[in-house]
Amino acid sequence: MFALMSKVAASVLMTAATFTNPTNPKALSFDASAYVTVNNQIRVAVEKNSDTPVQILLRNPENQVVFQRIIGKKEAKFAVKLNVEELADGKYELEVKSSEGSIRKQVNLSTTPVQLTPRVIAMQ
Repeated sequence: MFALMSKVAASVLMTAATFTNPTNPKALSFDASAYVTVNNQIRVAVEKNSDTPVQILLRNPENQVVFQRIIGKKEAKFAVKLNVEELADGKYELEVKSSEGSIRKQVNLSTTPVQLTPRVIAMQ
């Protein structure tokens, strides 16, 4: 039987407390969180408390934007699941930013073989 391949996203757990730029003493008017789902997708959620537009970016190792979404002035909450199955292995950067500052997190994508365990079922 063929070994299945699985894309694993690692190092993406984040909250505003771990994201906030320590050189920027001013608090951001938005909160962001992200985590990896059981389906190896990245779920990003943003909650704003002002009319400032917020942008979500995912950049590949060559610093090219592979995902971009602008959360408008009137949107207070936004959530998205990013399917990373089609992306090449490597280090990516997830950034949530506004004119006030940004929150950045590194994401490592790697493909690992998943071994199927043979299963025997006996009925009497």
